[in-house]
Amino acid sequence: MRSHYSIVIPLYNEEVNLPVLYQRLRSLMEAVPGQWEIVLIYDGSRDRTLECLRQLHQQDERICYLSFARNFGHQTAVTAGLNFARGDAVIVMDGDLQDPPELIPEMVKLWQQGYAVIYAQRTRRYQEGWFKRLTAYVFYRLLQQLADVEIPLDTGDFCLLDRQVVTVLNHMPERNRYVRGLRSWVGFRQIALPYERDPRYGGEIKYTFRKSLKLAITGLVSFSTVPLRISTYLGLFSAGLALVMAALVIYWRITSPESRLTGYAIIAAAVFFLGAVQLFSIGILGEYIGRIYEEVKQRPLYTLAEVAGFETVLPRTNGDKTPQHPA
Repeated sequence: MRSHYSIVIPLYNEEVNLPVLYQRLRSLMEAVPGQWEIVLIYDGSRDRTLECLRQLHQQDERICYLSFARNFGHQTAVTAGLNFARGDAVIVMDGDLQDPPELIPEMVKLWQQGYAVIYAQRTRRYQEGWFKRLTAYVFYRLLQQLADVEIPLDTGDFCLLDRQVVTVLNHMPERNRYVRGLRSWVGFRQIALPYERDPRYGGEIKYTFRKSLKLAITGLVSFSTVPLRISTYLGLFSAGLALVMAALVIYWRITSPESRLTGYAIIAAAVFFLGAVQLFSIGILGEYIGRIYEEVKQRPLYTLAEVAGFETVLPRTNGDKTPQHPA
């Protein structure tokens, strides 16, 4: 029986890229045996992205879209797409054409060979500055060392997921989502597909340093308790250092009563150091408590203002596995 594919694409101010993205995907998927749909998630853009989505849906019923009531963020948009995707295989990619659609047939071949997760691994980044490349390089290696689960290096959200994996992800209740980490956590048979990340086709870069930093912190806090232990280690280190400094002050007071080392300077330095350690530890603790607070509120991940394209009943090739659609 023919397989059915869903392509999940979050969109935020992608009016320029959307028509080109659709044309490339359409010409590509026409050559892939099986049925397909494109699930587009409108994440509260400030341009005409929503109008473009409506036009595309009128032209092609295989274009399905969700319109958020406001901007909820990239990871939440990916999660919503996974909630609504109905394919036996679900491809997640960005809408700026930095993730080349031409990689999809290769992903499909690997999926047909029995892999449940095929993630695209960047070997080269075009158009990105040295600072972003350096910080990304450091972050992925730091996360791999600290995380409780092995998260592949230099990977984004561009991947193909088997329906079984999508079902597991859809049943994970956490609010602070780091999808590429959750994708690794669920297990199953996974494989990397190397590729060179293309430059952005049009428009402005959406992932600013602030957003990237926020995502990095979410990844670290969601998959590692090492930062909490770091604050403990810093506390022990500062306590030991304080004992050493106290011994030195006593020694200098006995041997060199007139020495400046026993004056206010060393006391002020000690106070500032201990204050910095305390604030740093409180900050780490606050990150974890803040996420606990978000989880216990049990608010929905997103609210939808408009949904289109999901009315058609699609044939299934592996049983009734229709995902739940949260409000």
